[in-house]
Amino acid sequence: MAHVKDLSKIHHPIGNLFQMPKTPEEWEPYRLSEEQVAHFHEFGYVSGIKLLEPDQVSVLNRELAEIMDPEHPGNALFHEFHTNESNDPDSVLFHSLGHWRISEAFHDVLWNPAFLMAASQLLEDKAVRFWHDQLFCKPAQHGGVVAWHQDYSYWTRTIAMQHLTCWTGLDDASTENGCLHYISKSHTWGLLEKPELAGDMEGLMDYLSEEQKAAFEPVPVPLKKGYATFHHPLMVHGSYENRSDRRRRAFVLNVFADGTVSNTNDPLLPGVPPIPKGEKISGSFFPLLLPR
Repeated sequence: MAHVKDLSKIHHPIGNLFQMPKTPEEWEPYRLSEEQVAHFHEFGYVSGIKLLEPDQVSVLNRELAEIMDPEHPGNALFHEFHTNESNDPDSVLFHSLGHWRISEAFHDVLWNPAFLMAASQLLEDKAVRFWHDQLFCKPAQHGGVVAWHQDYSYWTRTIAMQHLTCWTGLDDASTENGCLHYISKSHTWGLLEKPELAGDMEGLMDYLSEEQKAAFEPVPVPLKKGYATFHHPLMVHGSYENRSDRRRRAFVLNVFADGTVSNTNDPLLPGVPPIPKGEKISGSFFPLLLPR
């Protein structure tokens, strides 16, 4: 098998996909408006943020096609790799973690200045540290759901809760092909039980109060490819099946404010050396992306 370099050991952009700003003035064009930040805090999300140019999307999709192959020589570097997390051939959800270790473009997208500026603002101007990445790909006609859930319900092995999720489309995402949906203001509901991610779309309902059920009104978030939506770690969100003739590919970047600590003595991710409970999360797998 061909040797593949583990890119998690490199904590800066490798290629020329993004130009890093060198002065405060060069960072300014990437800044979210006060209205966008206020929307995030009130409703739990802010959407329609342009992160990628069409040529950058094309590069990512080219590398995505390569690493989705289970026979790719770098496959062992994934923390998780599910060609179909649902195990139902009529409801396919490709889901993986760790592709930044394998693909140069997905490695460098961590240092996309448009992403980093927005992330720092939404984390109250704190330094941004990488948590992990994800891919969610739904094929045309038989793409599966991502059940209603809160991201932090899967992340309680890290504290305090100062996390942020960024979902970016690699295809145009619409209600027809399974775009993301939010439950507005659900980030105020506190921590809920976690359902099976690729299981019953409505599984979370078993854990909601009558008041929460009454407020459960899904808001679709259609996005053009290259555009992103950011959401709070307690935001209830999910995506319906894809029965359209168009596939729906997306990648997710999960980050937290620097200073977050481990809440377990077990590995935080499969294949990663444990960080003892109570110790600050840092090291090769969790690089500091934007100091403050």
